[in-house]
Amino acid sequence: MQAKKKIILLGSTGSIGQQTLEVVRAHSDHLEVVGLAAGSNFTLLLQQYRQFSPPLVALADIEAAQIAASVLENQPVKVLSGPGGLLDLLELPQIDLVVNAMSGFAGLPPTLKALQRGIPVAMANKEPLVAAGPLIMAESRRHRAPVLPIDSEPSAIFQCMREEGRFLNKIIITASGGPFRGWTREQLATVNPELALRHPNWSMGPKITVDSATLMNKGLEVIEAHQLFGVDYAQIEVVIHPQSMVHSLVEFRDGSLLAHLGQPDMRIPIQYALSYPERWGGPWPHLNLAQVGELTFQEPDYSNFPCLELAYGAGQIGGSMPAVLSAADEEAVNLFLRKEIGFLDIPRLVEGALGQHQKIDHPDLDTLLAVDQWARCWVREHR
Repeated sequence: MQAKKKIILLGSTGSIGQQTLEVVRAHSDHLEVVGLAAGSNFTLLLQQYRQFSPPLVALADIEAAQIAASVLENQPVKVLSGPGGLLDLLELPQIDLVVNAMSGFAGLPPTLKALQRGIPVAMANKEPLVAAGPLIMAESRRHRAPVLPIDSEPSAIFQCMREEGRFLNKIIITASGGPFRGWTREQLATVNPELALRHPNWSMGPKITVDSATLMNKGLEVIEAHQLFGVDYAQIEVVIHPQSMVHSLVEFRDGSLLAHLGQPDMRIPIQYALSYPERWGGPWPHLNLAQVGELTFQEPDYSNFPCLELAYGAGQIGGSMPAVLSAADEEAVNLFLRKEIGFLDIPRLVEGALGQHQKIDHPDLDTLLAVDQWARCWVREHR
């Protein structure tokens, strides 16, 4: 019998983390969780520990870790705490895969550490690739540890390209358009967090759901695709596809298009990343084309949703600019979710931070951490 693949899951209590554990439950004969990490939700982490019994768990919030440790003091588990605890989690021997389902820039240091140990990383968190793509991909190549995309769009591109990347003409990333597709600027000025969190097709965490509403999510995916696949920005196109059944396409030099279709269900790309290079069966619903009926595509509205163009611009300038874009957006979205700014203030603040930053070429990790903090402070001061 083939040995189980041992995985560490970072961000286990978030939306992607919970769906990853659904996949693990469905394939318990192939997968074993040896480490779980979360931010502060110790209640859910404790439930997950009782189901999967990993030898290590970690909580970034020190107080939450102390509570978890007291609850688990008689269990055969070690509770790690703080940002350092996330890194200590990766010291376990014989890790086959690290799944990064953390939200935001915090997932960068553990991603780099995993790759430096030669451990493949399945990335659901696009912010580290946006902010530090050159560093991540350099470590991936140096230690021959692949970065496997979990997001549905880069996973679709990865699956369509396979061994034919040298024949690529362009990548086409699809976007649902979010809940406000077709809205005017006047209508967008009235958007509140409750409306923005009602995505028409996908079940996701709050940050990525708001990014989908502003189209920043597609902008981040453009930069992510540039880093993952080494494709020039001129070869990356975004189209609005309201049905969310075509998850992305690649066009080859002979004019052929390969499209990846499937249900808008994150468990499918998660399972592919966990099973790669194999494909496993699964209990998830399959796509019925006759029931879908119509598939439509249209150009994005760059005027009313300027975040997409801001992302293209930051990516093309390069250096530290994508890190500013990612940090400013993350901070602005947090402010919006707390109802401290309006929906249209998100692109305003991101554009302002980009305009005030002096690009730094070839930033190292310490520089990127400093840039990240600068951008967040700038957004808070100018909200």
